[in-house]
Amino acid sequence: MSLRHGVQQENAFLKNVFQSRRMYLCELKEDDDACKKAQQTGAFYLFHNLAPLLQKSEHQYLAPQHSLLELERLLSKFGQDSQILEDSVLIGCSEEQEAWFALDLGLNSSSSINASLQKAEIETALQGSFIKLTKALFELNVKDASLLSTAQALLRWHDAHQFCSRSGQPTKKNVSGSKRVCPSNNIIYYPQVAPVVITLVSDGTRCLLVRQSSFPKGMYSALAGFCDIGESLEETVRREIAEEVGLEVDRLHYSASQHWPFPNSTLMIACHATVKPGQTELQVNLRELEAAAWFSRDEVATVLRRNNPSNQQQSGAVPFWLPPKLAIAHQLIKEWVEKPTCSPLPA
Repeated sequence: MSLRHGVQQENAFLKNVFQSRRMYLCELKEDDDACKKAQQTGAFYLFHNLAPLLQKSEHQYLAPQHSLLELERLLSKFGQDSQILEDSVLIGCSEEQEAWFALDLGLNSSSSINASLQKAEIETALQGSFIKLTKALFELNVKDASLLSTAQALLRWHDAHQFCSRSGQPTKKNVSGSKRVCPSNNIIYYPQVAPVVITLVSDGTRCLLVRQSSFPKGMYSALAGFCDIGESLEETVRREIAEEVGLEVDRLHYSASQHWPFPNSTLMIACHATVKPGQTELQVNLRELEAAAWFSRDEVATVLRRNNPSNQQQSGAVPFWLPPKLAIAHQLIKEWVEKPTCSPLPA
């Protein structure tokens, strides 16, 4: 067998696995009976008031999985029935089609008669800790970070949409959590995300990095802002850059996108933008930003090479630090350092 033929076979296998997983998840989302059956052999990730249950392992957090039987034993131990399991949401599946669910034991859902379970008691019983995702996200592996981000976003959405905006009546979640329905008028509500553009501005030799007051001490990142109703992505990029730093965009380049669970589930759409070299004077909007400054490629590359820039910045070893590798802002900045030119978006 030739190397080329072997690669083609492997690609075909991976494609079939991907398609099989997507079709299986689609079935579980729409078929309540199939989803209930999948729960019997599936795995559950636990939360308490939107904080995931994690276990510390050396220099990272791990997200333990629990079977349905283990959850039923846990609920029985604390005098709770299993009705709270109806509040679980489907968040994915393995290549072997083991379904993955998330369940919050601290939220009081309108569909559940259970009082929320006590956080400390569960932590002791399961030998873990419920840790805010904002604190733990960058110490998780890529798979767990993605799953827990999806889980938190879905759990938060369901907690906030328990009543119909038209009738005021309670809505009912389907088994997978892919939608909620108002029984009085059959209006269907689907989980949604808010589009946000995150843009790295450059004048050709320097990039613009900014700070918000909410950022950790010393951290700088790219400009970001929510899309307004009626705007295209290009219009949002131009407006945000003009409003926050007073610059006019010359060219735009799309980079990538990423789901982000904060503050309330957003789709981060990453772009590069360039301004004309002679038009780089900043007019910083201090209502939106704490600081903004131009940095050379060498300055940014030096910070990217640091292993723990946040710790070194606190000790004064480096002047600033950048978002961790998992964040799309980090990838956007790294891309600019390594590949200064990209294909522009159509005008």
